[in-house]
Amino acid sequence: MSKSLPYSMKDVHYDNAKFRQRSFFKVITQNMLTSNRKRECVKCTTGKFLTLLMICGLAYLMLTRMSSIHPSTDSTAKNAGDQQGEKLIADGSGRLGRLWRKPPRLPPLLTPDEITSRNRTIHKSGNLNVELDWNARQQRVKEAFIHAWLGYKNYAMGYDELMPLSHRGVDGLGGLGATIIDALDTAMIMGADEVINEAGSWIEKILPERIDGKGQVNLFETTIRIMGGLLSAYHLSGGEQGSNASQNGTKPVVYLENARKLADHLLIAFTSSPSAIPFSDVVLHDRSAHPAPDGLSSTSEVSTLQLEFNYLSSLTGDPKYSLESMKVLEHLKTLPKVEGLVPIYISPHSGEFSGENIRLGSRGDSYYEYLIKVWLQNQGSNLTYLHNMYEESIKGVKHLLVRKSVPNGLVFVGELPYGPQGSFSPKMDHLVCFLPGTLALGATKGITKEKAMRENLLSFEDLENLKLAEDLAMTCVEMYSVTSTGLAPEIAYFNMEGESDSGPGGGNKDSKYAKDIIIKPADHHNLLRPETVESLFFLFRITEDPKYREWGWEIFEAFEKYTKVDSGGYSSLDDVTTVPPQRRDKMETFFLGETLKYLYLLFGDTNVLALDEYVFNSEAHPFPIHGGSRKHRGFQQDKSILS
Repeated sequence: MSKSLPYSMKDVHYDNAKFRQRSFFKVITQNMLTSNRKRECVKCTTGKFLTLLMICGLAYLMLTRMSSIHPSTDSTAKNAGDQQGEKLIADGSGRLGRLWRKPPRLPPLLTPDEITSRNRTIHKSGNLNVELDWNARQQRVKEAFIHAWLGYKNYAMGYDELMPLSHRGVDGLGGLGATIIDALDTAMIMGADEVINEAGSWIEKILPERIDGKGQVNLFETTIRIMGGLLSAYHLSGGEQGSNASQNGTKPVVYLENARKLADHLLIAFTSSPSAIPFSDVVLHDRSAHPAPDGLSSTSEVSTLQLEFNYLSSLTGDPKYSLESMKVLEHLKTLPKVEGLVPIYISPHSGEFSGENIRLGSRGDSYYEYLIKVWLQNQGSNLTYLHNMYEESIKGVKHLLVRKSVPNGLVFVGELPYGPQGSFSPKMDHLVCFLPGTLALGATKGITKEKAMRENLLSFEDLENLKLAEDLAMTCVEMYSVTSTGLAPEIAYFNMEGESDSGPGGGNKDSKYAKDIIIKPADHHNLLRPETVESLFFLFRITEDPKYREWGWEIFEAFEKYTKVDSGGYSSLDDVTTVPPQRRDKMETFFLGETLKYLYLLFGDTNVLALDEYVFNSEAHPFPIHGGSRKHRGFQQDKSILS
């Protein structure tokens, strides 16, 4: 604030006649004494007489007025007097009534410093109420996380996933206790110490043996969930600050040692492949690798390993992890593309893309996500080609894949199942809802839009991408709002101009977009996915628009209403278009590792895990950006928020 004007008490008590209240007789007297005409009039006898007559007349009228509104013991007389007084004020002899009507009370004269202080107090009071509300909602998310964990601990501890309806566990990801490791850094962010104790103890005692003894695992899923979770836990528990023990007594180095041990087993997928493209599957107990049954790898899977392996090399000082994983992106740089877009399959034998299917849903999504995130993670290094590939791909998305629905113009991203020469499909997976967050991150590099604008850091392309991000986020939210449960289907289709394709909607006929969105029977299910709330988190942090928090809260309430299992855990749904929905006996690990984490951060302090200091991997595990826009201080739990 600029320096205040030199006010003094003399200024405050100045007899300012324009604002100070004065009696009617004082007004008359002062006017008579200060007006030349009045002085001349008083000199003559006639003038004195007329002046006296005027004063007497006014006095009579005032006495009459007081008498007409004087209280009476008779209620009828009182009401009559009130009505008469109101009528006298309202009509009139009305002009005289205005003379004795009490003038409005003016506010006290304040100095600029007093005004500023008062306004600041009012502003802080309003903000306090808002923050208390969001802190309470954040606490609700933490309670949901504890409920999910208790269900897992009671019925499935040590298994990959909980089956909450049948009260048992299942190993669908190789048997490495995926839920434990996926959930651990969420517990650390929330300050859920009991969960940290239980998870840390299991990792220390059980995980090393499982890494050596288990069978086939998927390279991609194991890297993003298990290795990513361990590396994030190492950082959040203070490992990089030289801490000897975290709050739960488990040494941070335990997490790093297990991450390295696992990576040493996974490296065989890279080194045994005849090309720069790794095999999709690894057998842990004999350290062998092989391709998928069709011989192909998913483009997204082979290009979504680099954040994790780069960070491991940074922590251990051993470059082999980074070198092997970065060979993939260096090779992809050389391959032909369609305006920066790539097919969803690639052969580890030939190193070439297979087929023409282009989409940002399954098997394609995180290729585009990691182009910008790996570049952000390694700012200052010679990885400009990744940023260039990202920018080219987004131009291709806007030109070839972005369309608007009818009749209400929802912006969506479709598919080219037969390449650029084939027909366009108005199909959009829920997985595509990662894109709004990635677009926002790519536009501002993690700082707020307001700051980027103030420092003139945004190009026209950045602003265009940010607008597309906001439009797509709204579409993703409407995929929730259009259903009876308020939860999105796995896949949606969109009505397009000139297309006859139509089908059932989501069940919510009150939705404005009921005719824009088609949900086919095979796509009615919901797997507790995180992509929409992920984008809401990124967009709130970057635009600071509170609507993203409100949308996130609506989604959370729908999860609470329809997926919560009383005995513990949360279930997927078979059909989001009917109420009550039929439940599916599965709680995915990413519900604890991603969905609830992003919701918790969405409702919390924006300085916790700031986006210009951390990059989140595809499973929402945060890694620090060394040399980011602010000097990294390490993660600190804010117990006032996270307890």
